[in-house]
Amino acid sequence: MMKPAAVLLAAAAFAQPAAVSAQTPAPAPDPRSAIYELRIYYPAAGKLDALNARFREHTLKIFAKHGMTSVAYWNEAATAASPNGRVVYVLAYPSRAARDADWQAFGADPEWKAVSAASEANGKLVDKVESIFMTMTDYSPPLTFPH
Repeated sequence: MMKPAAVLLAAAAFAQPAAVSAQTPAPAPDPRSAIYELRIYYPAAGKLDALNARFREHTLKIFAKHGMTSVAYWNEAATAASPNGRVVYVLAYPSRAARDADWQAFGADPEWKAVSAASEANGKLVDKVESIFMTMTDYSPPLTFPH
């Protein structure tokens, strides 16, 4: 039989994660006025699968936690210009200032720091990152974001 103090400690341990994850998600930006960021990751040799796993299992959830709206993700096959392939994705933000604040918060997030350190224990996953900022044209087909 567990002692009352042990029961309280066990209950607190299980309650803690629920409190941390109970954040209200930021509203999605207006697709017409959003700032879009096209990001291109050049994985280190042999690290494409690990990079995709980090996005799939961790990064997207942390992006969402910080109000970063994922639009889509792609893999590019290896070419002469990018022999290790590339991960290409687009994020949307309400403004450039919101983008900068979101990335600052993301970079400082203890969960991200732990994920990054663990995933790079055997070397960096990414050799280079390119970023292109875009706005939607008036003739673009409409986009919708999940709420």
